[in-house]
Amino acid sequence: MILKYFETEKINKKETKLFLLYGKNSGLIKDTINKIEFSKGERFQYDEKDILENEKLFFENILVKSLFVQNKTIIINRSTDKILKIIDQILDKNIEDVLVIITAENLEKKSKLRSFFEKEKNLVCIPFYPDTEKTLLKLAMDFFKNEKIAVSQINLNQILNKNLGDRENLLNELKKIKYFVKNGKKVTTETLSKLINLSEDYSTSELVDNCLAKNKNKTLTILNENNFKNEDCIAILRIFLSKTKRILTLAKDYEKNKNIDLTISSARPPIFWKDKEIVKQQIIRWNTKKLKKLIFEISEIEILIKKNLNSGVHLLYNFVIKQTLQKFNNEI
Repeated sequence: MILKYFETEKINKKETKLFLLYGKNSGLIKDTINKIEFSKGERFQYDEKDILENEKLFFENILVKSLFVQNKTIIINRSTDKILKIIDQILDKNIEDVLVIITAENLEKKSKLRSFFEKEKNLVCIPFYPDTEKTLLKLAMDFFKNEKIAVSQINLNQILNKNLGDRENLLNELKKIKYFVKNGKKVTTETLSKLINLSEDYSTSELVDNCLAKNKNKTLTILNENNFKNEDCIAILRIFLSKTKRILTLAKDYEKNKNIDLTISSARPPIFWKDKEIVKQQIIRWNTKKLKKLIFEISEIEILIKKNLNSGVHLLYNFVIKQTLQKFNNEI
């Protein structure tokens, strides 16, 4: 059964125990999981790979009953068609007091996993699409209206540009602002820059920009001059991912219109004048095929760093240097 993300109130948890949430909007998927899961109970998260490698341990965790906690929510991330055999076993066991939420990135129509959830009446399938500039703008405007916080259009644009179309990051920044104004403080351009870490993120943003522009000397200089820590690596990769997704959108436009200046001027949200030149370099140096591959590689290196956090900086540096040294589109 197919539902939209805002139709979760239609779900009867006594009848429906399995859910598939897929698409390129991790922030909205997380919000929806929070609405679907049991309000009281335990939550367990797995990667599909971990379950397939140890099915016995996974089912022991589902089946074991607790004297203190009745309900369980099981979340299976990064799922593919391979998880179908696990789903069949869950359905056969008819397990009570357990919700299973399966998440995946974009699934094609030919996906067996997607097709299975769409056709079964007692299963729920919810697709998620990237937020548009209009959607995120409304989200921010509603926040400031509901919290009765005065904010200028310039500052509003600053917040949206900082988050590069990422709902999850945007909501985190809005929470910071909410706590900041509780003490009667006003949101100004200066305080906002400090609040959402624009100055602190400069080295990180500059690192990612120069890597994507394949400016080897500048990228190596930033790596050498900054003392990044292992705990910084995931945040850097999230910025890397956000910027890569935006360049992919621009690269698609450029491949259609073949006009770099038109691509830059038509970008939404608008590109700051000081960033236009380096964004041009990024668009020229990448094509959509390579950018899609890079997005996949960013996800892979994030998983690797999470499993080897003590080696995070070393893994990140190698990844950044590799991307910087790769040949341009027009090179063999």
